Amino acid sequence: MKKITFLIAVYLFVMFSKQINYAYAQTNLEAMKERFLKAENENINKPFQGIITSNGVEKWLFPIQVTGISTKPIKKAAESFLKSLSKEQLTKTQFEIQNNEWQKWANIDNGLYNRQGISIKEMSQSQRKLAFSLMKKALSAKGLQLSKDIMKTDQTLRELNYNDPRFDEELYYFTIMGKPSKTEPWGWQIDGHHLVINYFILGDQVVMTPTFMGGEPIITTSGKYIGNTLFQDEQNLGLTFMQSLTAEQQQKATLSPDKKRNDIQAEAFSDNKTLDYQGLIVSEMTEEQKTKLLELTNQYISNIEDGHAKVKMEDIKKHLKNTYFAWVGKMDKDAVFYYRIHSPVVLIEFDHQGAVGIRTQSREATRNHIHTMVRTPNGNDYGKDLLQQHLREQHKH
Repeated sequence: MKKITFLIAVYLFVMFSKQINYAYAQTNLEAMKERFLKAENENINKPFQGIITSNGVEKWLFPIQVTGISTKPIKKAAESFLKSLSKEQLTKTQFEIQNNEWQKWANIDNGLYNRQGISIKEMSQSQRKLAFSLMKKALSAKGLQLSKDIMKTDQTLRELNYNDPRFDEELYYFTIMGKPSKTEPWGWQIDGHHLVINYFILGDQVVMTPTFMGGEPIITTSGKYIGNTLFQDEQNLGLTFMQSLTAEQQQKATLSPDKKRNDIQAEAFSDNKTLDYQGLIVSEMTEEQKTKLLELTNQYISNIEDGHAKVKMEDIKKHLKNTYFAWVGKMDKDAVFYYRIHSPVVLIEFDHQGAVGIRTQSREATRNHIHTMVRTPNGNDYGKDLLQQHLREQHKH
């Protein structure tokens, strides 16, 4: 009888503890959701200026021009996707071109953030094919595959977190801004955990920023997607480039030898960030080093459709002498680190982050959790500079 009483007491204690832990977790979750919602509202309610330095916005960087790279396949794919949606689906998926939906995105998981649009999970099989066809036309083969591989990591996190529904490879949400057009501005967005792409189009010009890509785990060792691997080139090319610099150059590039849990600067809710140029300026690099830095830069830009990636790289080359490379962390072969490539027309960040979704790991920065960010500074994230020029031209007529 004593043994039975003891077992009942243990059972009740365990169940009570679980309830306490669940209640605490829910309270903590709600507090975090409130914090993120506040940050989003503060970001949206500020007049947009983009990522700038302390010297303010650099103007006349993004002229409206003809690139010669057709956006017709992207337009047709978007039209087919929109046509497939029901009236109810269309209402929550399509927004006006100037709607602040553009700025409503976050790289955090779905338990912490309510997203707009229609998720892959809500789509029929034919709608899913059309949604991915839009991505296929807008991205390079590399960019499309990376996007799909990032989605897979959320399935892995679900498996590692007792089937937690916050993590789901189908909870990635599509929205369309404006109406697909040959001449008028429009665009699309995909928003989900570790994957956010904002894609603006005006004529045959494309702006694919802000773009957030990340993942945890970086190398999947179990489950449905065992072997799935992300960001090895971005990681290894960045480290190799830093190691190739002279000791004096490394000293100039290094902002700190101590890597924090998170060092990335321009993630969600940072549309008006003031971020000064820091590190080693490209004008102090050799020609070989400049070539290597451009190869590293292209690792990110080449996620766009090939023709438009070349257009963007040419723009980056024009401003190469005013480009800076910055580093945080050590440089040994197993180092965790952060690096940044920053010029008037591009901001690229790579960051080894503290573990979040894998509870058995240390909370310190790890190679198994990576965030990357690509932005267009000086007011042209979301193509906003191009959009404002277009609207001013319209008002003249």
